[in-house]
Amino acid sequence: MTDASASISRARMIDVAQAAGVSLVTVSRAVNAPDKLAPETLAVVRAAIERLGYVPNLTAGSLASSRSRIVAAVVPTISNAVFSETIEALAQTLAEAGHQLLIGQSAYRAADEAALVDAFLGRRVDGLVLTGCNQNAALIARLKRTAIPVVQTWDLPDAGGALIDMVVGFSNRDAGRHAARHLIERGCTSLGFIGAEEDRSRRRLEGFKDEATKLGVLSVAAELIRPPAQMDQAAARLQQLVARQSDLDGVFCNNDHLAAAVLFECHRLGWPVPNKLAVLGFGDQPMARAAAPQLSSIRIRRAEMGERAGQMLLTRLSDREPESRCVDLGFEIVTRGSA
Repeated sequence: MTDASASISRARMIDVAQAAGVSLVTVSRAVNAPDKLAPETLAVVRAAIERLGYVPNLTAGSLASSRSRIVAAVVPTISNAVFSETIEALAQTLAEAGHQLLIGQSAYRAADEAALVDAFLGRRVDGLVLTGCNQNAALIARLKRTAIPVVQTWDLPDAGGALIDMVVGFSNRDAGRHAARHLIERGCTSLGFIGAEEDRSRRRLEGFKDEATKLGVLSVAAELIRPPAQMDQAAARLQQLVARQSDLDGVFCNNDHLAAAVLFECHRLGWPVPNKLAVLGFGDQPMARAAAPQLSSIRIRRAEMGERAGQMLLTRLSDREPESRCVDLGFEIVTRGSA
């Protein structure tokens, strides 16, 4: 055993209490319910914990309180930066209340999502954050039986999805509708869509097609890529759209990475954007402002989504009800040079 590990193993809660000049109850609250202590007291206790190298026995605490102080989140992928702001805001909101976040990657597969949920439930997490509202009936029933707080994100149960417990997000179908309207109002008459073969992308495509048809544009072609959709796949998919619709003059991409790749391909082919082809992205990531021309995109309140999800969970874990179990954060189209 090293000197460091020996020091950690010898430090006890009573040692922290004596070093900080507080009671054992105060140290316990600093570890398990920091929001119940005055900031000055909490700072003194945490300084003692740091100085002594004390490691709380969280397992014992969870057995006594029936709470693990751990929340789990399932995301489709950790390689797409679009989810990072949501997860970071969620983690920070939970951490400020003394909860830790575990993350699992489902790889856009329902079976993997269900397996992750089972693993997290087996570890007695206090709450779950899921991506989307397309969980299968068996998983929904299992989660409802557990009665732990669950927040679905990145969608609303407005088109076939189911509300498990709470949700904070936006309508992907409505985002698609607004994308079609935006391109058509700018003179586009032959539309294309490039996205992934996954539920939220399909909802955007459904709304895109519905609105185009409503506005009299019947020529809408789509190219769906097996997720995760990569930038280097967009150029070939654009060529396939043009092969099917030689008069293509407007493209809506499921994320800004794909849209940026379409801009690169237009530049390579010498196609002026937006005069020959208008391009609209989704997510309004920093690359949208760095592109040339700057990329028009649909802005999502990603950080607020994570913050609100965390707040909803913490409210329920405090045996209170959130103001609403269904929060629609909406979205907005940011118009720039590409469309």
